[in-house]
Amino acid sequence: MALTIISLIKQVPLPTEMRMGEDGLMDRTKAKSIINIDCQFGLEAGLQLKKQNPGARLIVCSMGPGSFEVALRTAISMGYDEAYLLSDRKLGGSDTYATGLAIATMLKHLGFTKDSKEPYIILAGRQTSDGDTAHVPSQVAENIGIPQATFVESVNADGSGNVIAKRIIEGGYQMMKLPMPCVISLTPTGIPPRKPSLSGAIKARFLNITTFGIDDIGLGTEKIGINGSPTIVAKVVNIVSERPPITMSEGHNEASLVDSLIANLKKGGNVLVKKEDVAKKETDRPDFPEKDFRDGSKGIMTWAEITNGTISRPSLELLTPARNLATQLGEGTKVMTLMIGKNVQHLAQTIIEHGSDEVIVVEDDQLEEYLVLPFSSIFEQVIKARKPEIALFAATTSGRELAPRIGMKTDSGVTADCTGLEIGEYVNKKEKLIYTPILESRRPTYGESKLATILGFVCPQISTARAGTFEVPQRMEGRQGIVSSFKPVLNAKDFAVEIVKTVRGGGGLQNLFEADIIISGGRGTTNDNLGLIKGLADALNKQGVNAEWACSRPVVDEGIVEYARQVGQTGKTIRPKVYVAVGISGAIQHIAGMKESEKIIAIDHNPKANIFHNADFGILGEYQDILPELIERVKAGFTFGIEPKKSL
Repeated sequence: MALTIISLIKQVPLPTEMRMGEDGLMDRTKAKSIINIDCQFGLEAGLQLKKQNPGARLIVCSMGPGSFEVALRTAISMGYDEAYLLSDRKLGGSDTYATGLAIATMLKHLGFTKDSKEPYIILAGRQTSDGDTAHVPSQVAENIGIPQATFVESVNADGSGNVIAKRIIEGGYQMMKLPMPCVISLTPTGIPPRKPSLSGAIKARFLNITTFGIDDIGLGTEKIGINGSPTIVAKVVNIVSERPPITMSEGHNEASLVDSLIANLKKGGNVLVKKEDVAKKETDRPDFPEKDFRDGSKGIMTWAEITNGTISRPSLELLTPARNLATQLGEGTKVMTLMIGKNVQHLAQTIIEHGSDEVIVVEDDQLEEYLVLPFSSIFEQVIKARKPEIALFAATTSGRELAPRIGMKTDSGVTADCTGLEIGEYVNKKEKLIYTPILESRRPTYGESKLATILGFVCPQISTARAGTFEVPQRMEGRQGIVSSFKPVLNAKDFAVEIVKTVRGGGGLQNLFEADIIISGGRGTTNDNLGLIKGLADALNKQGVNAEWACSRPVVDEGIVEYARQVGQTGKTIRPKVYVAVGISGAIQHIAGMKESEKIIAIDHNPKANIFHNADFGILGEYQDILPELIERVKAGFTFGIEPKKSL
């Protein structure tokens, strides 16, 4: 049987081209567009699979306006055989829930169902640059009813109807075996996309692209477009810098430059200024009746992700916004935490002491490792039984694929990667109603240049929270709570995906959240494979300072460092006392992951590098000259103002 490889792509506007409309929302009509970067890696993965399976059929699909034909023809020129576009004005304003539903409906119309006799693989990029949600692959998979693997670095077909995927996870990776059909989303750390060929360009010029409307594929309007989507973008505002101007070191050589840095640090200098929330409240509230849309749903549910037998730090962080939301919702609002695993009940008290009122435990030997199919099924069953009004997940690799699959099961949609969660209200001037209380989920978007407020109108209102954004709530030893058990119905088909191997490295992930000082290297420090970066962190540790090393995304993309150490929008969000950025240009995506650091020190040879606009102290110079001098100063006792821990 011939294999069919389907790549889903999106044409996205360049963030620098985006403008805000008079309605406070983003206007992309005049922005220049490209094929989304992550989607390009998905396209290349399809071409690599074709090389392994010469008889395979290559299809590219997209959803959007007629202008998206440009992206589809580019895919054809790279080597794809057929192209399909779903384009209909009634799809305008669709959220990710509606988008996943529409794309899946088109694929099923083309004959790609869970019961298809012919094998097929659906490939997609991990996420899009204009949304950064990573939702659609999970939502397409759930709509069709097939397995998935997200954050995949490489994919191969084993010749027996299975797919072998290397999936990046916090601290390492997993090798997974998935039966076809399945959905795979690719990270931009795989094989770089090829350039279109001349013969491919000629083929693309004359190829007929099949365009469908929603009537052609049998899709109604009930769950698409602005009116049918369970979530809406209520407001978008600009994100402004929170740091005062940088203090630059002065000197004629590396020794004097480092002397100047040390002197500046001793003076105290710049500190992070916390600004008020830029999302302003309505001041002229109309006298409309209030509507409680929750339909009896009550309480907040979080997920306790278990890794290596311990509760992940991002899962504990969730309890901070959960408790704040419960307080805002008023007396009687309970925080519940669902914990799934093998022999995990002994961890429940820790969760209670950090702020949960009840821990719902699901234990089974088959659930030792996270798998999206059984975990999403269990969540669906618990949600139907408990009816929470809000469900919160950490935006880890697992949380970012689990939440949208659950959101599709519950018809509630998801807001991704949130940095702010508050209870508010929505004034619907058309219906002359005020929806309250409603969850206001705030998330950076459009390359971290804007802050969007997203509202959901179906319970549970689901959001994922960016790891490292919220602090772990203080533990109250002896705090009382309820520990209950839940017995779900487990379906054998949900265990069709096999984890062949899990590899997790030491340090890295957890210590990035806990380190006092982080030394981070960018593209400009790869000449020695970050040797000097690691050397400075090691010298600090030998002085008794909790230090760790990290990197920016280009270093991971080049395959030099594992994903677990990446800081930024698509990596980790950290808040150390001191962050030292070395050879990092300062792209807004990287700034998003480290801007909450108490002090930021930038070292770069380019005086125009954007990192200098987002740091407190700076040194202009070559890192190969500056870092050896810093390492010697650390050996002599300099610790960037951090008090070393006394040895016992």
